[in-house]
Amino acid sequence: MNKDIFEKLLWSIALPGFGQYLNRKYFKGTVFLVLEFLINIQSNFNQIILMSFHGDIVGAIKHTDYQWLMFYPCLYFFSMWDAVKDAGGGKDILSFLPYALAAFFVTVGLIFSSDSVIFGVLLGPVWLPILFVLPGVSFGIIIKKIINNIL
Repeated sequence: MNKDIFEKLLWSIALPGFGQYLNRKYFKGTVFLVLEFLINIQSNFNQIILMSFHGDIVGAIKHTDYQWLMFYPCLYFFSMWDAVKDAGGGKDILSFLPYALAAFFVTVGLIFSSDSVIFGVLLGPVWLPILFVLPGVSFGIIIKKIINNIL
């Protein structure tokens, strides 16, 4: 991945839509940014993040609007993939797999975040989904390599 593509990926990680702005895809970037703010506000995401960082996981769970927050992983990872693709990366036909599986795994992590305990710790709607990023990306890369070797 070249420096230009990596920069757009990182800006898209910082805030969905920023990578699209750097790619001069202003309409698409604005749509992602508006959706980011809509989902963020409706799900109480900033409050949830703040409470999670302060260790108030039970409070974070109570404040979470799961119906809204479940949209976030797909928006977030699609925005990243789109920014990379529009910057000239992702030429492989399966380049979307790590992003798509990360979105899927994070969504599953979010679904189970209100009552899943790992090593005696309730991680909640921020930390458990973050833990699910790694297996999602890993499985995406592995499946992509397997399929590419078959084709």
